[in-house]
Amino acid sequence: MPMTPSGAANRSSWSGRLRRVINRSAVGRGWRRGSAIELGQRALGFAALGFLTLVPILILVSAAGQRGAGFAQWLGEGLGVSADSREQVEQLFTLPGQALRTTTAFGLAALAVFGLSFGAAVQTGYEKVWDLPPARWWARWRQVVWLGVFTGYLFVSATTALLHKPSAGGTLVPLSGVLFFWWSQRLLLGGRVPWRALLTGAVATVIGLAGLRVFSTLVFSPLIASSTISYGPVGTVLVLQSWLVGVGVVVFGGALVGRLLYEELPRVARALKRRPRRSGTRRR
Repeated sequence: MPMTPSGAANRSSWSGRLRRVINRSAVGRGWRRGSAIELGQRALGFAALGFLTLVPILILVSAAGQRGAGFAQWLGEGLGVSADSREQVEQLFTLPGQALRTTTAFGLAALAVFGLSFGAAVQTGYEKVWDLPPARWWARWRQVVWLGVFTGYLFVSATTALLHKPSAGGTLVPLSGVLFFWWSQRLLLGGRVPWRALLTGAVATVIGLAGLRVFSTLVFSPLIASSTISYGPVGTVLVLQSWLVGVGVVVFGGALVGRLLYEELPRVARALKRRPRRSGTRRR
């Protein structure tokens, strides 16, 4: 039976009201802000610069720690992939001792350039999340400090092998992650956002990374095996690059979720206070 004009009008008005409700809600505001900061594009840039920066840094710090198979073992544990997929990852990277012996001054200089660009990308993403203007050129020292602390944080994570012993580091790893991302936002934003406003973003980022690890176990682990069969070592690289895109989404998305919670929770509390109280008894 064809829909009557009144039925079509009612359906259109209902869908219009639903769209207006969603647009006015915290979810709608979060979606618009995520589109405004171009979350997907920033995650892709994070993955590209991260592959040029994080992989060499992690190889070097893991080689300095001389733990097991080095970066490949560390990355396999971090991804949560199976033993078969971990072997495919290990075939892409050199052994720890060989990484230190073959590192040149030019390689370290290139790593420093890419590292500063990576820090600048993270800083720009945080500034977009909080609608802040770009920092002055002389504030680039913050990126240098952040890169140094970030390298030290990775070194401690690799050498203490907390990721290999969840029972020993089950509390320290999330706590250290919250502290690092909390401090990172404060430093890269130049202290323009108060500490208490940044805490929820740090917690959301760590929770997101934990969820990404579960997703990696369920999706990326079998995907590494199938991609290696289809494309060889290049397939493993593509999967790792996709994982870095997910990390970028979590880093910037966690900061965005933190800002939304910081702004929306007081608004909800005020709305609950203004709500009229219902009488508990009725008069007869």
